Amino acid sequence: MSTNNEIKINKLLQSAPHNTVWLSAWLSENGISRDLQQRYLKSGWFEKIGTGAFKRKGESVSWLGAVYAIEEQAHKPIHIGGMTALRLQGFSHYLRTSEEIQLFSPQGVALPKWFKDYDWNAGNPTLYQSSFLKYLKNSLSEHEQPDFNVTISSPERAVLEALYLCPKQLDMVEVYQTFEGLANLRPKLVQELLTGCSSVKVKRLFLYMAKKSGHQWASFIEEKKIDLGTGSRSLVKGGVFISDYKITISKELADL
Repeated sequence: MSTNNEIKINKLLQSAPHNTVWLSAWLSENGISRDLQQRYLKSGWFEKIGTGAFKRKGESVSWLGAVYAIEEQAHKPIHIGGMTALRLQGFSHYLRTSEEIQLFSPQGVALPKWFKDYDWNAGNPTLYQSSFLKYLKNSLSEHEQPDFNVTISSPERAVLEALYLCPKQLDMVEVYQTFEGLANLRPKLVQELLTGCSSVKVKRLFLYMAKKSGHQWASFIEEKKIDLGTGSRSLVKGGVFISDYKITISKELADL
């Protein structure tokens, strides 16, 4: 290996965060050509995890290290949300037989094939493309890992994203049991998110759960400023109709 190539690989090894994915396009942008990438792969500096994606030799990269690469190297506007965000922040201890990694993005964003195909040994990554919530700066934050940060929904945003997935992808009872632990939500941020939310279902479910849980912050929410639409919404068949919010929910949730 030439001295110049040794300098390049040493610089990369010293500067790149550990336990993250290295994307081929990003490496090229940083002076490591595709030919040189193949040389490093053959010489054992790199290990391949999929088309156009590598990792440092000997390291075990989690799905979080992959999300970091998608955000920071591919510059895709995705973030960790829903129940996954709530679990990472310690708000949900609900055990499911099949875990799902819930990611969110605006419309038109796609996950790379290498990410979808790789076995992360942590659950199936699913990207939900939606614009039902506004991207308020304080509704997203940096979630710290030992070597890098990833973007994650605040609890206020994450619970709304979880409700967006009810009842098809998530069970209402599961979300409500997590909701009961959200005693310190910021009412001002909740108000902003609900006011700008375009999903009538999400807004009605949230307000129902807020009232049912009896959290102190809920008393500061001004429902009159939130557009709850018109007409009734049936979320499940054969459920219980909640007249205050004109929604039909599961009997299991109503009985809690």
